[in-house]
Amino acid sequence: MTRVTIEKPIDSKYLYAVIKCREPREFKSRGIGERGDVVHTIAYKGLAAVVSDSPVIEYDQSRRNMMAHTAVLEELMEEFTLLPVRFNTVAPELGSIEERLLVPRHDEFTQLLGQIENRIELGIKAFWHDGMIFGEVLRENDPIRKMRDSLEGRSVEGSYYERIQLGEKIEKAMIQKKLDDEEKILSRIRPHVHKSRSNKTIGDRMVLNGAFLVDAAKESDFDDAVQSLDQDFGDRMMFKYVGPVPPYNFVNIVVNWGEVQAV
Repeated sequence: MTRVTIEKPIDSKYLYAVIKCREPREFKSRGIGERGDVVHTIAYKGLAAVVSDSPVIEYDQSRRNMMAHTAVLEELMEEFTLLPVRFNTVAPELGSIEERLLVPRHDEFTQLLGQIENRIELGIKAFWHDGMIFGEVLRENDPIRKMRDSLEGRSVEGSYYERIQLGEKIEKAMIQKKLDDEEKILSRIRPHVHKSRSNKTIGDRMVLNGAFLVDAAKESDFDDAVQSLDQDFGDRMMFKYVGPVPPYNFVNIVVNWGEVQAV
């Protein structure tokens, strides 16, 4: 006699986003985990969680997993305003999504969706060209230049403390130039932005790591402002312009299944 094992259906769900949607929907993108899971909605009173079947596991932040998560959000953005849910959020059971997510936070999610409806997130990163800023600091700061020149030909041991002082002065001057250049960029962008967020810069060359919530109707004005930045400052800085992207910088749903929080 052959023994047949019947696998128990997966009841847990991986979450991608919350959207306004009343009817059941399925989407073309397949779920995270390369199992071919259908991405679909779980609706409650005009809101819906976008989910796919998933075991209760922690997904590593591999390129493949991140792309699967992002592909779902990109498909949703073609049709819906969305509240993105943090990567690696798995509901332990189907009932948790309604009982612990959609019901207790219904009013909050409705309000958040209203705040970002007809708005898009765009991002700008600005970098000084390699080696450019040090030359500017020397040209524009006589005391630093004279101090640098006075150390030429002197041994490192014999000028140790002076070199430390020079490094501190250069660092201070570069920080001020970064602040000045950041403000030059933001002053061009602000008239076209509903809300902005400056994220931490990485490395000495990055001047700005900004995210901007922009009315969709003003996207072309924002584009023009970015192009003018490149035309006016392209000899000093390189600009990386991305978007529209999911509005993670302005709302990101975090779930621990004991408490749901929008950050």
